[in-house]
Amino acid sequence: MTQQNVLNSCPCGTKMPYQKCCGRYIDGAENAHTAEALMRSRYTAYTLPDVGYLTATWDASFCPKPLTLDDTQRWIGLKIIHVQAGSEIDDAGTVEFVARYKINGRAFRLHETSQFRQRGGRWFYLDGV
Repeated sequence: MTQQNVLNSCPCGTKMPYQKCCGRYIDGAENAHTAEALMRSRYTAYTLPDVGYLTATWDASFCPKPLTLDDTQRWIGLKIIHVQAGSEIDDAGTVEFVARYKINGRAFRLHETSQFRQRGGRWFYLDGV
C-alpha cells in the first residue's frame, strides 16, 4: 500500500481519509472511543504493519510476547458483522468481523468475534474466537 493510498482512504473500509479515521489513533493523537473504532484501527495497523500500535492496544495479560507478524500476509478487506456494547459508557464490548487477506496470492478469511475491555478511558483488545 502506498503512502498516498493510506492518506486518501483508510484501509478499515470506512472510505474516510486515513488521518480522519484510524490514523488519528495509530499516530497517537487520540484514543479509540469505542470497541469498534479500536477494532478498525487494529485492522489498519495490521495492513501497515505497525507492531507497536498492536502491542499497545492489546491487553498486556493476553498479548503474545514478542508479537510478530507474517510479512507474506497482505490484508485486503474488513467487514464488520456485529457490534455488541463497546460504546464510550461501556466497560466491555464485542465486535464480530471478517477480515480478508492473501498469502502468496492465495486468499483467506479470518472470521472472529473479538472481546474488548475499557480501562481508564482506553479500549484494549483481549482475545477472539
